[in-house]
Amino acid sequence: MTIITVNAPKGRLGLERRRELAETLTDAVLVPEVGQPAPAARVGFQVHFVEREREMMAIGGRLLSDAAQELDVMVIDVAVMDAAWQPDVRGQVIERVLAALAAACGLEKPSPTWWVNFRVIDEGSWGSSGGVLSVLPLLDSGVFTEERVKAVRAALGV
Repeated sequence: MTIITVNAPKGRLGLERRRELAETLTDAVLVPEVGQPAPAARVGFQVHFVEREREMMAIGGRLLSDAAQELDVMVIDVAVMDAAWQPDVRGQVIERVLAALAAACGLEKPSPTWWVNFRVIDEGSWGSSGGVLSVLPLLDSGVFTEERVKAVRAALGV
């Protein structure tokens, strides 16, 4: 299970951009997580778009609605199950998320006022379908590459 939440000013991401980002943000996390673009793993990924009025967001102590210039502020929260999330893999996810946003917004590079939070939810702290979820049963699903399975098992000490 992975949840990606995109917080942006109202109207910043139109319907077509959200359609594109639903796919590209999923891929930005899915490929590093399982080691390949596994279609069967896609159902475990959700992307949520949250729009906020400009008077409900601030940067540098000033509401966006009061800023003299149009500021392009976004916060993307990536919440993932506990697995093998070494700093280099986290960095790869963050870079891929920012690149997907820039591409969807038609920019050469990400804005310096876009922030990505990468959060690992501890083993035993995900819940769905009436119970607690674990990444461990997913390792035998066939969506993870052998390399990722070994890395996850090593990271979790199993």
